[in-house]
Amino acid sequence: MLVNLRSERALVSDVPQRLTQVLIIAVVTAACRAQTSDVVESPPPQRPKPLRIAMIAKSASNPSFLASRLGAENRARVLSASLGRPIEIEWLTPPREDGALQAQRIAQAVAEQVDAVLLSCSDAKLVTPAIDDAVAHGIPVMTFDSDAPASRRFAECGVDDFKAGEAVMRELAQLLPRRGKVAVLAGNPNAPNLRRRVEGVMSEAARHPGLTILGPFFHVETPQDATAAVMRAEAAHPDIIGWAMIGGWPLYTQTLLHELESGIPRGETPKIVSINAIPPQLVYVEKDIAPVLLAQPTYLWGEVGVDTIVDHLVRKKSVPERIPLELVRVTRENLGTWVRQLRAWGFVDAPEEYLQRP
Repeated sequence: MLVNLRSERALVSDVPQRLTQVLIIAVVTAACRAQTSDVVESPPPQRPKPLRIAMIAKSASNPSFLASRLGAENRARVLSASLGRPIEIEWLTPPREDGALQAQRIAQAVAEQVDAVLLSCSDAKLVTPAIDDAVAHGIPVMTFDSDAPASRRFAECGVDDFKAGEAVMRELAQLLPRRGKVAVLAGNPNAPNLRRRVEGVMSEAARHPGLTILGPFFHVETPQDATAAVMRAEAAHPDIIGWAMIGGWPLYTQTLLHELESGIPRGETPKIVSINAIPPQLVYVEKDIAPVLLAQPTYLWGEVGVDTIVDHLVRKKSVPERIPLELVRVTRENLGTWVRQLRAWGFVDAPEEYLQRP
């Protein structure tokens, strides 16, 4: 067998070159693997921790406080987007007025380690220790509508209750050009804001000696209990010519309207001036039973509350201890304007028929 020596030598001479190529490839591959193994993947960006605000109003069945919840939740969404941090409203409001239960809900908020509490006090004496305990645990508390002034809350917002009571009585006196009996409907006797309104009513009534004041008549703050309180007073004093209502509770349904129009054995229904002007109350304005309503901006309780808490906690701003809100006088003349405002605040039940009015 003949062997081609030249070819064999060529194959032998190619071996070192091939080995070199293999070694180079191996080294490069190893280096790439080493570089790849040294790369540390960046963790995904962490979602900012939510700012959790426990909102504890007086009663979950009261439309005024449902409006405040809407204001808080809407403002929380806007601020969440602008700050890049979720803001959550945790609704811990009792189903009915209950200061002791409010104190328990504050304790619950502390146990759940919320970031702040926004509170309307049913009974300042009962909730003040709970407020102070929350603050001691590093949870700031702000009040709205009904304050606990002796507590360690950092701010409060709402109308001036004494002046609100004065305004109710002043408006009512202008509707009653003759002497007669005026009854005062007063809600929960333990609520500090309502006590101040009653004081305002009595102060203004002293300027009208022709009027005899009956009451105040206290009651559980539901439409049913408030209406029952009105009708008991009407039965005992059928010559009542006016009602000064420091809250709008009996006007939240039409039961009182029917009672006044058909159940009172006399030709003239009493005139009413009331705090608040949410949609169910407006029929009383239209029928001239409540010619004047003095509306609290209930939606703003929540909106201003959330703004203030965010300024205090997140923006580290100095906030005023007292944030005043103003009453809005609602009559037939501005029903349309007021209903459009209610719609803008999210009251979907604001009467459609009033939208085209001034």
